[in-house]
Amino acid sequence: MTASNYFGTTDYIFMGLYVLVLIFLGFYLKRLASRSLDNYITGGKNIPWWAMGISGMASFLDLAGTAVIVSFLFLLGPQGLFVEFRGGAVLVLPFMMLWTGKWHRRSGCLTGAQWNIYRFGDCWGGRASQFMGVVATVLTTIGMLAYLIIGAGIFLSTFLPYPPEYCSLALLVMATLYTMMSGFYGVIFTDLFQVCIILVAVVYISVKAFTDVGNVGEISQIASTVTGNPDWISGMPKWNVHVPQGYEVYKHLIIFASFYLVRTIVAGLGTGADPRYFGAKNDRECGKLSMLWTVLMTVRWPMMIGIAVMGLYLVNDLLPEQAKLKQAASLIHEAHPGTAKPQWGALVSTIANTPDQQDPALVASLKELLGGEKWSEKLNLLSFEGTVNPEKILSAVLMMSVAEGMRGVLVIALVAAALSTFGSWVNLATGQFVNDFYHKWIRPKAGTRELIFASWGTVVGIVTCSFLFSLTLESINDIWGWMMMGFGAGFLVPLLLRLYWWRFNGAGSAIGTLIGIAAAIIQRMVWPELSELWQFVFVLTVGFCASVVAALLTAPTDPAVLRKMYLETRPFGVWGHLKETLSPEERAKTTREHRQDLAALPFAMVWQTTLFLAPMLFIIHNWQGFAVAATLCAGSFAAMWLLWFRHQPKGNFYD
Repeated sequence: MTASNYFGTTDYIFMGLYVLVLIFLGFYLKRLASRSLDNYITGGKNIPWWAMGISGMASFLDLAGTAVIVSFLFLLGPQGLFVEFRGGAVLVLPFMMLWTGKWHRRSGCLTGAQWNIYRFGDCWGGRASQFMGVVATVLTTIGMLAYLIIGAGIFLSTFLPYPPEYCSLALLVMATLYTMMSGFYGVIFTDLFQVCIILVAVVYISVKAFTDVGNVGEISQIASTVTGNPDWISGMPKWNVHVPQGYEVYKHLIIFASFYLVRTIVAGLGTGADPRYFGAKNDRECGKLSMLWTVLMTVRWPMMIGIAVMGLYLVNDLLPEQAKLKQAASLIHEAHPGTAKPQWGALVSTIANTPDQQDPALVASLKELLGGEKWSEKLNLLSFEGTVNPEKILSAVLMMSVAEGMRGVLVIALVAAALSTFGSWVNLATGQFVNDFYHKWIRPKAGTRELIFASWGTVVGIVTCSFLFSLTLESINDIWGWMMMGFGAGFLVPLLLRLYWWRFNGAGSAIGTLIGIAAAIIQRMVWPELSELWQFVFVLTVGFCASVVAALLTAPTDPAVLRKMYLETRPFGVWGHLKETLSPEERAKTTREHRQDLAALPFAMVWQTTLFLAPMLFIIHNWQGFAVAATLCAGSFAAMWLLWFRHQPKGNFYD
């Protein structure tokens, strides 16, 4: 089978229909999105909470992230979930569900950067903080899009006879056009359409994996043979796990899972500035859309463990002698000396897809070594180190274990996931840049038409920078790890302190963000080999010191601004002197709300973790593990309901 016929007529029909629907939605929603900047950024606060919850799920279910998580599930089994405490398990959702989402909604702001003016006042400190908020969001978006671009390129180049860069570029052009035209309306309504496709893929893969694999003993034996991991079927994290070359940093799984959990808690405490919360109508909607968002994220995990376990069987049949991969990698390194890891995927894809245009001696040697039958499919699984590339398991399973027709649907589903995440990030960054920089500083008198055109230009600029950045990166796991543990740590402290400490001011926020981001970039340039753990410690420490020192050396926030913010938002933390100004009744009501929110947090985190873990254990027939996880899930949900949700008002707490 060659790359040109991985897809049949049915596959191409489904793909063509998908593209036509996207084009139609883009043009149809353009009229609604262009009515005002508010409509373009948050949908005019007229979008139902359930639609935003579904959209949130779609925005988090991205192609590159799916490939990364599948790679860890392939290597570690269900324990791979604990590696993704760094971000892929989205444990920030409980914080947004319980309090940070509604706190941001109460401000009445349009964007997270504008919220800084609300918090610090329209002074130099507030404006500097607003500007640095825009910078942080735009740079984060560029990094996240680069990560998406790499994942999409690796995935599509497996099926198409083109290098990863060309495949991702074609996808970017399509995604950019419809995102430019439709704004937040496009994000929401295309997400609703794409979630339907994603659910079809989830059901198909989950059922196929559940019925095709053997009992738990057989799965364990095959997993041990393919990955060397004797505890693959377990859902409990181990102190030491077996990992291949290039993944040694994750060997001590419990230590890293615990560290990632700390990182998630720090990040979660400062979250909530999402357009969906600014677009919600009341506090209760913030909680409901977050809960729906969490429940829908569950569908991702049985699909991913299904692909991982199907990948075990595939590799076991296709490459019974994995030692030959090391020899194949050596042949390619000798024929193409000086090839760096970022160029490896494009090189292997080119050799596999266009063998007639390569060195005949190299191709003949590879065919002889790997076997003439399916040699190109085997070659596509080859990593830079000469092992099975776990980031290729997703595409390999779809290519070789899925029938024609469904193959096209599944590829569309994963492309839809990539486009949903792309649209959400681009809309977030564009909204902040245009509203909080262009409109605020460059053209304060600009009309709606000009602002929409400025939004379009911003989209093109961000996407172009992201594509160029993606060409310098080694792997999707590499950039994902740095974005979560390095760059992301650069502005965690300012995001946290602004919500919980009255003395924190605009200067502390702006300077802390600037120095934190600079520290992350310097680390990437000077110490790129630094482990994720030390990336986080280094950048967070620098950001913390810069934020606190800058805040204490400059004047505090205007008391009138601070009091207004506190009375409308009612955060907990170090706000003692402001809370004392409330009446006894209001103080008691505020304390009760805070107590309910905090008491529910540990149960919400256990609920979400076991909600993801239980279906994975079910798919691989680990009935004992499934029973334990399902019991913990039901118990933690009941506790969360009793402690928190049943006390939520029908509208807002302080009406």
